[in-house]
Amino acid sequence: MLQPKEGRIDGAHYLPTTPDTCLWGRLPNRDRPPVLRIASGDTVTVDTLSHEGILEDQGRDPAAYLAGFGVPAERVLADARALAASGVRHDYDEDGPHVVTGPIEVVGAEPGDMLRVETLSLLPRAPYGFISSRHGYGALPGEFPETEPDSGPPRDGGARAYNSVCEFTEVVEENGRQFGLLPYGNGRAARFPLAPFLGLMGVATDTAEPAHSVPPGDFGGNLDINELQAGSSLYLPVQVPGASFYTGDPHYAQGNGEVALTALEAPLRATLRLTVIPRAEAAALLGALGEPFAETGAHWLPLGLHEDLDEAVRRAVRAAVGFLSATQGMPRHTALAYLSAAADFEISQVVDGVKGVHCRIRKADFR
Repeated sequence: MLQPKEGRIDGAHYLPTTPDTCLWGRLPNRDRPPVLRIASGDTVTVDTLSHEGILEDQGRDPAAYLAGFGVPAERVLADARALAASGVRHDYDEDGPHVVTGPIEVVGAEPGDMLRVETLSLLPRAPYGFISSRHGYGALPGEFPETEPDSGPPRDGGARAYNSVCEFTEVVEENGRQFGLLPYGNGRAARFPLAPFLGLMGVATDTAEPAHSVPPGDFGGNLDINELQAGSSLYLPVQVPGASFYTGDPHYAQGNGEVALTALEAPLRATLRLTVIPRAEAAALLGALGEPFAETGAHWLPLGLHEDLDEAVRRAVRAAVGFLSATQGMPRHTALAYLSAAADFEISQVVDGVKGVHCRIRKADFR
């Protein structure tokens, strides 16, 4: 267990998730004051919280809920218990589920710049998580969950029986590697490797109303790109002075598509480096300034986002063509041919209202 402020903290700054440092189900806007100020290039360690285990359909009492899966009280995160018991505003039916930590002001960031978010390390904070499906959501709404949805009025002083399906998943370690263990009866379990990443990283929108936490956009947000593991970088177009960066929705593992609704949702201690890239330099580096862009050690990752999956694919193709043309000097028709022969267009997720597609361009192909 990595309780708040305990254990390894690598960043020059530390940001816990508390009722005063987070929003629940909404994203910061231009009016949300920063909870931390840092210089460009500084590192920060953020203790992120998963929403699974604290939501209203789980009782908003993580100790009691996890006890049902055999988790003793001392193995429940103190910050999860504090947030669930707090008066932080959250409407299960109207707000997104995500616990969003921040915003962090990066001194000197201005609209038109890019914020580079380098993920330096990701440490699991608890040896368990959940994979959930809920009524009306996921890739097969109306088919899953196969429980009956609760359509009646609230009962027991406002409580509802949402009949969500939340699969408890234990984390085990074998030969120095961590795996998720998903039981499915008669002593059997599916075992899959962990590949932690932050599903939600973004910058504040230049709006008066806080945005819903579920759909991603040109500000980043709930991108759910499983390539954004330790060693990756995400580039976000700054929209307000100071950028107002935030993060949340930590995942231990996710398949492309995220078809049930959630990944293996579980809390992470994330150490990030936040660096401002001025407008002119960003144009030379990335080609396009109007949308997020990502990279790993092996791949460039142009993105496409839209409510319609076909249009999300088209936007990812356009972004990839534009990137290769601007940064590699490749004619656009040749770039399209290269992408058809050598690049992969993968569905990041189809469950967040705005669908996501990311293209994987091998850096090794451009020496």
